[in-house]
Amino acid sequence: MPAADAEVAVLIVGGGPVGLTARALLERWGVRTLLVEKHRELSPFPRSRLVNVRSMEIFRQLGIAARVRARAFAPEYGRIRFRDTMRDRDFATAAMVGVNAPVPESPVTGAVTSQDRLEPTLLSAADAQVRFGVELIGLAEGPESVAALLVDHRRGEESRVRARYVLAADGADSTVRQRLGIDTAGPGAMGGFTTVVFDADLDRWCAHRPAGVYFTAHGLFAPLYPEGGWAWFVPTPEDAAGADWPGLVSHALGPGGGPQVEVVRVQHWVMNAFVAERFRRGRILLAGDAAHAIPIVGGLGMNAGIADVHNLCWKLAGVLQGWAGSALLDTYESERRPVAHRTLGQAVANARLMLQVQNRRRGRPRSGEAASARIELPWSERYFAQLGLVLGVTYRSDAVLADHGTPPEPSDGTDYVPTAEPGRRMPHLWLTHDRSTLDAVGERFTLLTPEPAHWEQQATAAWPLHIEALPGAHAELCGLQSHGALLIRPDGHIGARWRDRSPSDSALQHALTAITRSAPR
Repeated sequence: MPAADAEVAVLIVGGGPVGLTARALLERWGVRTLLVEKHRELSPFPRSRLVNVRSMEIFRQLGIAARVRARAFAPEYGRIRFRDTMRDRDFATAAMVGVNAPVPESPVTGAVTSQDRLEPTLLSAADAQVRFGVELIGLAEGPESVAALLVDHRRGEESRVRARYVLAADGADSTVRQRLGIDTAGPGAMGGFTTVVFDADLDRWCAHRPAGVYFTAHGLFAPLYPEGGWAWFVPTPEDAAGADWPGLVSHALGPGGGPQVEVVRVQHWVMNAFVAERFRRGRILLAGDAAHAIPIVGGLGMNAGIADVHNLCWKLAGVLQGWAGSALLDTYESERRPVAHRTLGQAVANARLMLQVQNRRRGRPRSGEAASARIELPWSERYFAQLGLVLGVTYRSDAVLADHGTPPEPSDGTDYVPTAEPGRRMPHLWLTHDRSTLDAVGERFTLLTPEPAHWEQQATAAWPLHIEALPGAHAELCGLQSHGALLIRPDGHIGARWRDRSPSDSALQHALTAITRSAPR
């Protein structure tokens, strides 16, 4: 393997929200990283719009949730409105559950915010080196590391970096995935789309009926920032190069005189829908759009990628720091790939329904408005009711020790029922007036139990572990008796549960050994 100019534990390829979140998570674990991004700066386009409640829980863990929320829209914008044109009244409306108002299942609320507002906050969440304008152009994996060939487009210079692992978060057209020859499965390209960023005064139609998205028969309109700015998302017209974009936006807003439209920028892109056939090859792992491209309808894609790296980074840290075996990394794919398929199915269904409704409304006579609304309203009410998909993820892998009996089924896409079954996210329960059970987890395993003294004798320094008291009323809700316990992984998912006292003096050690795929201690 050629000599390297630099060495790091993890090379992160891609400086979007997923790569930046991974950088912050790994820094919390004390893992040295280098992030490279081929573009010269953070994205100037709004792109992703929704930070869901689970992503905000992860940002709370990173200590940046308040900053994300401060730059986001007020909660009343956590709503989608359905109109024929922006000038018309709503024919349906739906709340973004967990965004428009608090939900009892979480200590946080999600937020409507543009990706170009989110990324600077994520960038500032860690101090690890970031190199913009640097592209990965080659990979060579050896038995102990990966050699990456990089080119700095600003300087015209090539360099080599040796990393123990590579985390590829370089988008749907991932260079890393293509170089590895990993195929994808799914619908693929669902069509070309255009985002038009523009300025216009739409207060007369929107100020008293705020929303994060206005879904019309002529495309989706979205306010960009609390202080102003709009985006129009629409299928790319045939003559995009010669299009009169101000005129097209004005026409889409509705007939009659309207506000002056000033187009700021235009971006063409392809809506992809696929899941990679593998999320890992050796020391190289895929995350975010590199692993699964999710259509934008429903706001699921970026959030799924953030959940990917939340699942992965503690495992990388464990392997690098010696308290986990390398086989633990196999559970990343076995846990996250089924979630990606499920998320993709939901998003594709949303996208197809969106196009169907647009086509029906576009050709609908005005006299049929009431009847049409009665048909379409039930779908719009379910549009963002996805707590089951967001909070009800169930992991089944060697990193989860199931209770005796049948493992729990995943929550339905719309319904979420909190449970302390192994594999599920730890339910949110208040330990104090401002501290959640979710705040007890992070850069360590956490054992929650009504009787800490019973378990402290089993504690071991071989793994990062914290033991904390769980109030009796909460223990009962979690299916625990007086000496029971929950072993919670660093990503907040329950790794093991003992309903009552441990079956042996080494039960905790055996569980940690099994979950981390490490050699017996």
